[in-house]
Amino acid sequence: KTNETIKEQLTKYLMRDETGIRKSVLKLFLDEEPYTTQNVFDLLKKQGFDVNYRGISAMVGLMNTRLGILRIDVKGDHNVYSLKDEYKNSVKATMENY
Repeated sequence: KTNETIKEQLTKYLMRDETGIRKSVLKLFLDEEPYTTQNVFDLLKKQGFDVNYRGISAMVGLMNTRLGILRIDVKGDHNVYSLKDEYKNSVKATMENY
């Protein structure tokens, strides 16, 4: 996918983000740390979001399949997600407009 396509998809994705949760998850991945679904869930809880684990699991999974911006490493019985290097600048640029 081109960077322009990613920016367009991210913009549409963020436009439907009524609570700010999607933006928060993308910010986590911009920190360049790998996260499990449990890590993302715990961090969002700390930020005050009313979330459930299955919802976070679905959101991260959709970010991966629909947007294609995440890399998955399987460690034991956990998937570890991180932002693909080639999309970091596009995600950063899109986030700056939000």
